[in-house]
Amino acid sequence: MNCLIHSTYFPNIAHFIAMLKAELVYFEVCDNYQKQSHRNRTEIYGANGKLALTVPVSYTQKNRQLYKDVKIANENQWQLLHLKSLQSAYSMSPFFEFYIDELMPLFEQQYDFILDFNLNCFEVLKDALQIDIKTSKTTVFEKEPEEMIDCRLLVNRNFQVNTFESYTQVFSEKHGFISNLSILDLLFNEGPNTELYLKKQIG
Repeated sequence: MNCLIHSTYFPNIAHFIAMLKAELVYFEVCDNYQKQSHRNRTEIYGANGKLALTVPVSYTQKNRQLYKDVKIANENQWQLLHLKSLQSAYSMSPFFEFYIDELMPLFEQQYDFILDFNLNCFEVLKDALQIDIKTSKTTVFEKEPEEMIDCRLLVNRNFQVNTFESYTQVFSEKHGFISNLSILDLLFNEGPNTELYLKKQIG
């Protein structure tokens, strides 16, 4: 079955599991942008627990915009700040050095639109993970799509998903296991076992 999903900033584990289940993944690109979602936010495991990294965007609720038209606010050095946060959180993880070079272009090249950036993040991650996920993009917005599983609710920050099987995290002895973080947390800690872990969660 195909699935319909939003592209997000370094998708969380629930997002990747939904995509791996699907025969074809349709990225929703025809919807209105909504604040307070994972579209421009990812969550990692820092020294003090869960840490949110947010891409700043130029958007006002007053003037509704399509997701694909929302621009990144590149006035501050958010890419450098996010990179430093990742280095601080994961430099001691087993596979950080193995993957960080593949991710570096995402922090060095400036992007204009959040959707373009998120789609590029996904392509880089797909290469790093060496997994085959077939994708397409929507051409119209459908409130109730037919013949595909609607996974768009996963983009909401308050959407509850089941706790996934634990794996060793850098600060787990300090704060315990934190489930459903960014795929980067799994990648840096589990490396080549990432795909196997994701498939085990599908059952």
